[in-house]
Amino acid sequence: MKPQKTLQEQLPELREGQSIELLKALHILTREGKLNQDTRRKLKQVYHLVQFIEPLLVDVLKARGDVTLADHGAGKSYLGFILYDLVLKSRSAGWVWGVETRAELVTKSQALAGELGFERMRFLATTVQQALAHPELPPRFDVVTALHACDTATDDAIAFGLAKQATHMVLVPCCQAEVAGVMRQHKALSLAHKPLAELWRHPLHTREFGSQITNVLRCLQLESHGYAVTVTELVGWEHSMKNELILARRDAGVRPAQQARARERLLQVLDELNLQPLTERFAGAAVPA
Repeated sequence: MKPQKTLQEQLPELREGQSIELLKALHILTREGKLNQDTRRKLKQVYHLVQFIEPLLVDVLKARGDVTLADHGAGKSYLGFILYDLVLKSRSAGWVWGVETRAELVTKSQALAGELGFERMRFLATTVQQALAHPELPPRFDVVTALHACDTATDDAIAFGLAKQATHMVLVPCCQAEVAGVMRQHKALSLAHKPLAELWRHPLHTREFGSQITNVLRCLQLESHGYAVTVTELVGWEHSMKNELILARRDAGVRPAQQARARERLLQVLDELNLQPLTERFAGAAVPA
């Protein structure tokens, strides 16, 4: 008779020491401890993001002995729970704050954290924008994440990270519509004067090009504030079309002249595409002297 396989052997996706009860509570595992195709895909996405964020948390912990992470648009807090479970649970320091507008999800996350004994997890029912001045939040965050925060919520997460002097930001933008809307308003003027306006003449192209330009503007904004920026894929396109991952790290080596150049380019792009109404959103704060 063959020996029964361990859970780790049955589910090689799981990491050693990972809380099975957590994965069941998040409905990533069934009550019988199995993965279906949908949850396997979800787990792969979260794990892939954890690979980027875990070393950031560890680096900050080594540098100052503690770390605070804000997860905006947390939803059911898959990311926050798994990061805490894999990275912070075995340590005596490190906090995870989940920010989510839906109060019922916040209540469930609070209850789950209590059941699991995840004492350094906190959850707030508020918008990303309102979180900027929320009295319960600490004055500084080391890491700011926003996974599929829709439309301008990603911009609010960036503003939050800048205000809280975050060392790292990890962003997966979603459903950007604001820039495309402004481009539509000025389409006739652009077509009359700019041959490159053909890139967004058709409605589908307007949406796709607007989404792309939104992330370009975000990267320039971050660079103008002294961040080194990397753009890559979250997972393969077969798993998600909302797939762009922006990694930003505050870099003391970025010179003021480089920041000023990024801001200049940002303003030039806004002007070239007739996006001046969005100047305050993307370039409202001047580069620090």
